[in-house]
Amino acid sequence: MKQYVDTDGEELTEAQFVGRFTAQCLKLCGFTEFNDGITVLDYCADVASSYYADPFLREVGPEECAISEMEYWGEE
Repeated sequence: MKQYVDTDGEELTEAQFVGRFTAQCLKLCGFTEFNDGITVLDYCADVASSYYADPFLREVGPEECAISEMEYWGEE
């Protein structure tokens, strides 16, 4: 499995992972706030950390995790 690393060849920190996860969501979703008033930034900060906490998902990478997460957006 591909190891996700920063520009120095080190494994991504949680902050880097969350930042890339959030950027991917914002790039693809086209909005900054959900209908219930929660911002995409706040939502992603919480959710991306849970992806990072799982070693398998961390290795999948922040962008792929974001895409996977977004597949559930809009479902009730």
